[in-house]
Amino acid sequence: MPVTTRRDGATAHVILDFPPVNAIGQETRAGLMAALDWIEAEAGLERVILSGAGRAFAAGADASEFDGPAIEPHLPDVVARIEACEVPWIAAIRGPALGGGCELALACRYRIATPDAQIGLPEVTLGVVPGAGGTQRLPRLVGLKPALDMIATGKPVTGSRALELRLVDELSDDPAFAAEEVNHELLSTAVAVGDLPGPEADAEALAAARATAGARMRGQIAPQRAIDLVEMSITTPLDEAQPVERETFLKLRAGAQAKALRHIFFAERGAKTPDWLKDTHPAEITRAVVVGGGTMGAGIAYALLNAGIFVDIIETDAEGVARAKANVENIVAASLKRGLIDETTAQARRAAFNATADYAIAQEADLAIEAAFESMEVKQSVFGQLQAAMRPDTLMATNTSYLDVNEIAAVLDDPTRLVGLHFFAPAHIMKLLEIVRGDATSDAALATGFALAKRLRKLPVLAGVCDGFIGNRILARYREAADTVMMDGSNPWEIDEAMVEFGYPMGPYEAQDLSGLDIAFANRRRQDATRDPNRRYIPIADRMVNEGRLGKKVGVGWYRYPGGGGKVVDPLVEDLAREEAYFGKVERRAYSPDEIRERLVLAMINEAAAILDEGIAQSAADIDVVTVAGYGFPRWRGGLMHHADTLGAGAILARLEAFAQEDPVAWQPAALIRRLAAEDGRFATG
Repeated sequence: MPVTTRRDGATAHVILDFPPVNAIGQETRAGLMAALDWIEAEAGLERVILSGAGRAFAAGADASEFDGPAIEPHLPDVVARIEACEVPWIAAIRGPALGGGCELALACRYRIATPDAQIGLPEVTLGVVPGAGGTQRLPRLVGLKPALDMIATGKPVTGSRALELRLVDELSDDPAFAAEEVNHELLSTAVAVGDLPGPEADAEALAAARATAGARMRGQIAPQRAIDLVEMSITTPLDEAQPVERETFLKLRAGAQAKALRHIFFAERGAKTPDWLKDTHPAEITRAVVVGGGTMGAGIAYALLNAGIFVDIIETDAEGVARAKANVENIVAASLKRGLIDETTAQARRAAFNATADYAIAQEADLAIEAAFESMEVKQSVFGQLQAAMRPDTLMATNTSYLDVNEIAAVLDDPTRLVGLHFFAPAHIMKLLEIVRGDATSDAALATGFALAKRLRKLPVLAGVCDGFIGNRILARYREAADTVMMDGSNPWEIDEAMVEFGYPMGPYEAQDLSGLDIAFANRRRQDATRDPNRRYIPIADRMVNEGRLGKKVGVGWYRYPGGGGKVVDPLVEDLAREEAYFGKVERRAYSPDEIRERLVLAMINEAAAILDEGIAQSAADIDVVTVAGYGFPRWRGGLMHHADTLGAGAILARLEAFAQEDPVAWQPAALIRRLAAEDGRFATG
């Protein structure tokens, strides 16, 4: 049963018992209603203690119900009955009390939490608003600004912070036991949260919340609607405001953004070890070597350190060793400054890290990760030296972004021990990890990759071998389409603005300026020998690099960065594009923002469809995880392939065929799109 009850003298215990997170679905709501009926029929009760079985109080509503009609009993009715119950309820909170779980706690007369409990209303992250009184009760309890900070961003607070906010009344390592000890007189005089007056007006806090939501959750509807509802709590009685909150919740729940956010939520939850690897035991990793101590290598090393793994970075010489040590120390210092770790933890990170130029250290490692320069010759040399130094059964991984994993593995006597682990910069922060399976990669190597991803708290996605795997292959087509639009009539800043309007945090040219134009330049040179001579090539970016415009690190790229600060438009780039168009005999024309967006997005969808059809990606959902977690595709659109399904394969095919009239090579529709259009199928199931 999802709700269990028992009586102990004058105390009734109501336990949410639906592991692992005690999600509040229809059966749980019905169980709470039945518990209320039982409590109201019992005589002599002084208190009801509401707790959660296992490690969670309640991690929110069962989101799988959101695609259907609302089913009775409804959570607002449960919450109202708890708050109105003659026997006062105490919430004993350990672990997460999120969404509906938080709203249940707010209905109680008293709240006790562990210091590390997580309490919050994260509904906006799923495209909805709290629907059981959260936007009205929380501001009454903690005040307007703290409520806005929690509700409009969806960020929870710890139990310790909740005590500071007066969201909880006590802290205890054993909240249920502490609930039994609460003074009866104190409990019987506690005022229900719904009976508290509305919070004081604060126009500045409201304006700041709207600005923050507009900047950090650009294009999303729910955060602004949530702020509207919190503002209502200032003057509107609870019984008048709650129906408005509920109507807003139900309307948003049925909307496209909420459906997209639910999709990516479940897609990310599904990013884990595949079922066919469940019986394969991963290697135990206590010590790892990372070859290369640059920005990427240092980030990988720090991610491993955070997971409790001892790390040796191997560099080429003393200068490289010193640089690697400085890079790791910079991350430690930044983490300290941001409050992510304390000094004790920082010292532990430093003690578990070493840098050397001696490959002999690899003999002690359980895993080696290569993060060297993106050159086949360099990488093969690294693995040759690792093989000579390491135990013959130790796993190896390459962090290559584009190169052929099979060719890298060919230098090994046993290529089954090599797997691709493509981290994303900064590696200690970015959640995505592409796990690349080579032709010879063993199941044990793959299982270890997935186990490591879990340990590092990353989202693993299995990818096959091709140039760029999943994400970078789509990125390359995105940039190619952008360059073509630039050559034919737009400016980089117009293209960037169009894609920011679409929902990206930044456009393709600003992103290139941050990463460095020389990286993509080197990749293009690598592809020169195999590039299709019939495919149109845009030389503008090559000229940028040849003229020393490498991006923000040198103060000038697609934009100028005076004093190393914010970007400013550079008319010289427009002149360069016009000059190349003249040389290429291109008659330029203006593109509207909608035309820019359509071309760039359809180019990515077409490439992704080919990737899916070739088996490079295992599912459309995997591509969605890659594009959202690794490349900034707007989360509220659900990922690239979910967005493609909202457009429809037939409509996509029609536009691709129209573009193919201009360029039949670049815009040739993928075979999968043709099949889905003919069958009226969907990428999610095709």
